[in-house]
Amino acid sequence: MYDYVIVGAGSAGCVLAHRLSEDPGVRVLLLEAGGRDAAREIHIPAAFSKLFKTEVDWDFATAPQAHLHGRRLYWPRGKVLGGSSSINAMIYIRGHRADYDHWAALGNPGWSYDDVLPYFVKAEHNERGASAYHGVGGPLNVADLRQANPLSRAFVEAAAQAGIPRNPDFNGARQEGAGLCQVTQKRGRRWSTARAYLRPALRRPNLSVVTGAHVLRVAMEGRRAAGVVYERGGRQERVLAGREVILCGGAIGSPHLLLRSGIGPAAHLRAHGIDVAHDLPGVGRNLQDHLAYGVRYAVTAPITLLNAESPANLVRYLLFGRGMLTSNVAEALAFVRTRAALPAPDLQFHFAPVYYVDHGLAPPPFHGMSLGVTLLQPRSAGYVGLGAAGPLAQPEIQPQFLSDEEDLRVMVEGVRLARRIFQAPAFDAYRGAELTPGAHAQRDDDLYEDIRENAEHLYHPVGTCKMGADALAVVDAQLRVHGVEGLRVVDASVMPTVVRGNTNAPTIMIAEKAADMIRQRTSHAPARAAVAADV
Repeated sequence: MYDYVIVGAGSAGCVLAHRLSEDPGVRVLLLEAGGRDAAREIHIPAAFSKLFKTEVDWDFATAPQAHLHGRRLYWPRGKVLGGSSSINAMIYIRGHRADYDHWAALGNPGWSYDDVLPYFVKAEHNERGASAYHGVGGPLNVADLRQANPLSRAFVEAAAQAGIPRNPDFNGARQEGAGLCQVTQKRGRRWSTARAYLRPALRRPNLSVVTGAHVLRVAMEGRRAAGVVYERGGRQERVLAGREVILCGGAIGSPHLLLRSGIGPAAHLRAHGIDVAHDLPGVGRNLQDHLAYGVRYAVTAPITLLNAESPANLVRYLLFGRGMLTSNVAEALAFVRTRAALPAPDLQFHFAPVYYVDHGLAPPPFHGMSLGVTLLQPRSAGYVGLGAAGPLAQPEIQPQFLSDEEDLRVMVEGVRLARRIFQAPAFDAYRGAELTPGAHAQRDDDLYEDIRENAEHLYHPVGTCKMGADALAVVDAQLRVHGVEGLRVVDASVMPTVVRGNTNAPTIMIAEKAADMIRQRTSHAPARAAVAADV
């Protein structure tokens, strides 16, 4: 028997395995469906899209999207030690102060910005040094880009010329503005949670890690989670947890496992022939994600990431950890408000010095640059449910993108702003023809149509086991599953609303905070850093 059984060695699971096993008096088991993070492409930053649709990716797909011309959207999720932190674009963004204050206002004490900031700081080793907002000495290495592309620097200048102020630190006093992003890298290589948290803990005798373990269900004894049943190598194993089972499967995996375990909306469970262990209506509800649309231009100079795999860049990377292969592709960002009255940004731009389409699965055919217009606060929400029969069948993923038309309006404003940025003087030396949406698309109706035809999501699913005390809440503010003893969820699914920005750093923060909750310690007092309003 173990004290803690952690399901999923992703961004949250690796953090928990590290922090809980710091106590030599407990035994911790970490179960991961995928394998070791041995693929070479995991550790080469610019190669992350080569990991999509491989053995390290769950390779999910959504249900047909009624408001996106019936398309099924590809949905990558990491199936490997480190989870999605081993296959993502390594962008280090925490979100906005207002995100966390809103969580607290929804009835989640202890989750305000001042409450969570210490856990961001605790996790971090920021190569810029310590400050009121940043830490040094933490496991997660956060670095500036080693070689930012000239086009990325031109984007920051062009954004300023279009009226967006420069911002050298999106995770400091103010989020709004444009700048180069920081990344979870070290010496030009990916620094996933498997590298940052799990690897240093593997030498501890009280931590066991089992890969290739597909957890089939939580083993229930009445209203208590007693352990889990998993399949490995064609055999089923049952393992017991003396204290807690902790689900870290992400916004898709965790609700899906709860449903397979008979915990969820009773009618949905019965419709799929699953006995109801606990009727919990909110499981799988409230799925939120960031929808994005790419504005792309040709580039007249041969300086884009099309050259990243040249022999010279390969040598620079292998010998010195430098060159284009250290790029995270989305090198520069901007956070903007479409209306001055908004309290915080509602759009994020991801700038890539390359023609990036189809999730990067196909190599770019020519030199180009891309600007992803990303909806930060979607009104549309969906659900995760049981799909085909069988414990290893894929879930039904129904995000219901653009089901609220206000989301589409905001995205169109973002496209128009993206065009203004590309037309700024800073791009004059590089700008070729507009490729998407193209010169023909000028009216709102034309842009609506192109967004519906080409928008994709940005791999930031949250909310499907949200914390709170309302009728659809799945966990409380301590991340304990309502109505079930000995069971917590610790991952992005507990976010009541999606943060304004990329979700990996917030997920790591959640796990850091959860570790203290589980160990019943409060070693980090709320921080009260000065804040400049985004005005």
